[in-house]
Amino acid sequence: MKRKKWLSVLMIAVMSAGLAACGQSGASEEQAARTETSAQETESASSEEGAGGTVRIQVSKDTVCGVAMQVAAEKGYFEEELAAIGQTCDITVAASSETIDLITSGKVDAAFGLACNFITPIANGLPVSFVTGVHTGCTKFYVKADSGIADLNGLKGKTVGVPGLNDSSTLNLKRKLADLGFVVNGPDADVEFVAYAMPDLPLALENGGVDAIGLHEPVASIAEKSYDFVKVLDTGEDEKFVDEYCCMALVTQDMIDNNPEGAAAFARAVQKGAAFAQANPEEAARIQIDGGYVSGTVEDNSQIIHCLNFNPSVSAARTTFSNAFSDLQKTGDISADLDEAEFTARVFPVLEGVPETTVYDAETDTFTAE
Repeated sequence: MKRKKWLSVLMIAVMSAGLAACGQSGASEEQAARTETSAQETESASSEEGAGGTVRIQVSKDTVCGVAMQVAAEKGYFEEELAAIGQTCDITVAASSETIDLITSGKVDAAFGLACNFITPIANGLPVSFVTGVHTGCTKFYVKADSGIADLNGLKGKTVGVPGLNDSSTLNLKRKLADLGFVVNGPDADVEFVAYAMPDLPLALENGGVDAIGLHEPVASIAEKSYDFVKVLDTGEDEKFVDEYCCMALVTQDMIDNNPEGAAAFARAVQKGAAFAQANPEEAARIQIDGGYVSGTVEDNSQIIHCLNFNPSVSAARTTFSNAFSDLQKTGDISADLDEAEFTARVFPVLEGVPETTVYDAETDTFTAE
């Protein structure tokens, strides 16, 4: 048993290098502080280098859930969609933890990540907009089997370990607990959140350092197989989150203003990558491993991809953003001074040329935009 857990810790550490989750943890305080001051520089750099000619795309490594981007890069969907409008792409492969820095420094125009990881930075001035939802539910919360905690109500007065205090896992749990009547912020909060590095969270729970943990895939699946943990919330199954798109494709707002055609082409390519993964998770897993984007095995990674919903959607993702924004205003995580309708229109605009969804037929190797 000890050997099994030691091997599990090693596996989690390897797969979590650079944060092996769907996206980076919530922006650090330092990143948040830089966001507003760098907005003008980002727009200027984007205008000069990205809009109208070459779209600079970050494809995340060390993230199984980034398979739509990885497939789009390896199968040539980005090049194909941009070439159709007379543009090209420049792909940067980087850890998901680098996304915000790459955007604020003006080095990329388009990327992918956990929507709620970006919502606070966007509210603080990060100039990006979402263009399509990529997949649903990749975050899970666990307690020890002998903890005596039967459901989320049992977290009152407890400590929850999370990858970051502004991470999407933290914000989504706050949303859910607030629905249950919890106070989630301030000195009278009914629950305490403590940040750990992603690979350390399972051991923190196992050793009693926290009462519950929030994990993204693939770390969640590894921990579930390796420890005697009980799942108390799965965003892929819970009625509040089951139809919400946790991960989305995004572009700079400068690109929305100055190169909407390129933004739409990027969105179409991401939808193709997602639709391919939905129809053929095993091949998608093989592509991401052979491409050197992630570790793991085809069997394990394809199982994770299979368990998520990779049918892309624009309207459902926009509704997700609106719901999260409204909930987080109520919890105090987003300023009450922001107007939801205006903010959503800016941060998730309607782009001409982006279909509601895209479906892939593996037998004919063709896509249908719907």
